[in-house]
Amino acid sequence: MPGLLARMSAISAKPGGLRVSVDLNRCQGYAQCCYAAPEQFALHGHEALFYDPAPSAEAWGAVERARVACPVQAIRLECPTADRDAES
Repeated sequence: MPGLLARMSAISAKPGGLRVSVDLNRCQGYAQCCYAAPEQFALHGHEALFYDPAPSAEAWGAVERARVACPVQAIRLECPTADRDAES
């Protein structure tokens, strides 16, 4: 988990890159995302979810597993570059 916290302090969203958002009103702290993608999600205490909002392209599979594992569907993934490519 220290690795995630260190990355969180240095994150700058990459234009056109993968973006992750979590609806914290919907999240119930089941921590399934933390099990599916421990390098991307970390739960501190019972309520504080830390996550990387702009993970690398290599993390796509792990983040997708976390999205699918979330029992309340609180995780959303966006890939603006892929959306633009699909529109072209």
